[in-house]
Amino acid sequence: MRRVKLDRIDRQILRDLQEDGRTTNVELAKRAGISAPPCLRRVRALEAAKVIRGYHADIDAEELGFGVTVFALVGLQSQAEPDLRAFEQLTVGWAEVRETYMLAGETDFLLKIVATDWDSYQRFLTTRLTAAPNVAHVRSALAIRAAKQLPGVPITVEAPQEAPA
Repeated sequence: MRRVKLDRIDRQILRDLQEDGRTTNVELAKRAGISAPPCLRRVRALEAAKVIRGYHADIDAEELGFGVTVFALVGLQSQAEPDLRAFEQLTVGWAEVRETYMLAGETDFLLKIVATDWDSYQRFLTTRLTAAPNVAHVRSALAIRAAKQLPGVPITVEAPQEAPA
């Protein structure tokens, strides 16, 4: 996988957009120390290179009635690649599943699931998740509260130091 070479200005733009995706191009340019047209060209290049995958609003789940967040640890009967991909595709179609990670170790997948209440999660669990093909077991962990929720990755503006050869 080829990584895009980013300079200080690119990293500043990325950090600012990650903190506030609604920042105007003029403000981005000002913070990066460049004029607006080259800033916009850089943003478009970062989008084209898939470094910036999209923009979204940070929605408060509880305000929309989703008071329960559950992390489900899913074990499959078969770990053959076609079976792993089939399970991943199933999770894409489940609106309650907000994130899906394939793991190394005893558990095959970690799912972040939102539900309006515990009963609706249990219905999802019994009618869809445990009923899905190839699912051997599911362990559920109910989130009590979130202490930290940050999108993206930590971005330093100065160039990272290269490891000594």
